[in-house]
Amino acid sequence: MAAEAVLVKILSSNGLETRTVADGTGLEKGTILKFSADPNTAAASSADGDLFAGILAEEKVASDGQTEVSVWMRDAIFALTTGASHTGVLGNHCSIVGANLVGDADVTTLTDFGEIVGRFLETASNDEVVQVSLGQ
Repeated sequence: MAAEAVLVKILSSNGLETRTVADGTGLEKGTILKFSADPNTAAASSADGDLFAGILAEEKVASDGQTEVSVWMRDAIFALTTGASHTGVLGNHCSIVGANLVGDADVTTLTDFGEIVGRFLETASNDEVVQVSLGQ
């Protein structure tokens, strides 16, 4: 998969949480996850408007018997990629805009904080890797 998130700095180990995933699913470390079902179930992000469920902390091998994974939700800085037609402005909130992609959160997103990934720590153009502080 392209554009995996890369951990830049851990601010606190309190930022890790667990999510449920399908046993048959294989996911790369650094995959941005979306909530896919209730309760607490996640899958790989795929589209604008996905509800942020974390960034996968370690690889999930398909059919390995594991259905719980660790994810980063806050207290970490990641290098993330902006979408082809999405930018990021220093200090703005960002949200999922595609599979493993982020962009500036729009006004609608800001009323639904479940879509917020974090805040841009630098300004980014289209298809650019930029640092984001999770959960800000």
